[in-house]
Amino acid sequence: MKKRIYVCHTFYHVYVACLKECYLPASERGCADLVLSTMSNDFGNLKDRAETSSFFDQVFWFDEKEDRAFPELSKYHVDRGNLLINMLARIRYTKLLGKLQEPYVPVDFKGYRDVYVFCDSDPIGYYLNYKKIPYHALEDGLDCIRYYDTARYDNRGHFGLKAFLSSLNLIFIQNGYGKYCMDMEVNNISVCPYPCKKYIELRREKLVEHLSGSDKDEILALFLENIEELKEKFSSGLNHEHKVLILTEPLCSLEVRERIFRDLVREQGAGAQVILKLHPRDQLDYEKLFPELIILSGKFPMEIMNFIPGLTVDKVVSVMTVPDGIHFAKEIIFLGEDFMDRYEARELHCQNEQI
Repeated sequence: MKKRIYVCHTFYHVYVACLKECYLPASERGCADLVLSTMSNDFGNLKDRAETSSFFDQVFWFDEKEDRAFPELSKYHVDRGNLLINMLARIRYTKLLGKLQEPYVPVDFKGYRDVYVFCDSDPIGYYLNYKKIPYHALEDGLDCIRYYDTARYDNRGHFGLKAFLSSLNLIFIQNGYGKYCMDMEVNNISVCPYPCKKYIELRREKLVEHLSGSDKDEILALFLENIEELKEKFSSGLNHEHKVLILTEPLCSLEVRERIFRDLVREQGAGAQVILKLHPRDQLDYEKLFPELIILSGKFPMEIMNFIPGLTVDKVVSVMTVPDGIHFAKEIIFLGEDFMDRYEARELHCQNEQI
């Protein structure tokens, strides 16, 4: 039986998997396999670089399918106006989505001692519970449950009943409520607004502090192919002595999103060299909209910029992404839900208030 496998949906997930591997004793490292889901993210050539790194043994593509890929599932989304009938439909949906995923799964997860899954709300969670395979869940993003508890939001209304049914594996609820989810790893339990008995805490900062210099260099090499080009951009250009980094996000419609980031560039970037760090799922064409700015790829997690020697920015500005893992900024500005009230109805971005 192999030791570990990580199922990742984003670059951030791969970054945390690297941190967890580096935290192990030297004799344990390099034995893990990596699965990259192509369902919602373009990993580019990350698979090739991960295969040559010391972090992972084998790396697999996973052509994970959203439920809309299977027309036979659509009938289970119809609200029949009756709790019992709706729940019976959901029981059938839960099993069928897991079963339909099986032809696309690239590995035998039963052959691993520990299976780690980021974002088990995706079909992989349904598959593992359908196959009765125990696994460890990990939070999708840093402290993301603090602002959006997807398990309770997606199941608001009779949550206790639904959680009980999930514990019996009749339906499936993500983030620690599935029968075969052994535990749910979060960065900081104290900021999670609702308790879950399966939450366990492992601070990301603790993992970062454990990194050696060579670990940091290898993580940089894994995610960045153009490190020297980036250094050149950061050390030249108008106002490069005063840098402002703005994190883009796939917020709201493209039209409203453009207005948000035009406002942020104007309000936060006056007299500075403005850098936009793209979110991997943000489809707005920032290079066309802001040809005068430095645009950083979305194909690496922002946290690895901590490892770029000598990089310092005056401030980092984030709307909803938790920026607590950034250490190269003199000031961090997290705008949050109240800022989004300027651009859209509050109920569209304040999910925890609706639980």
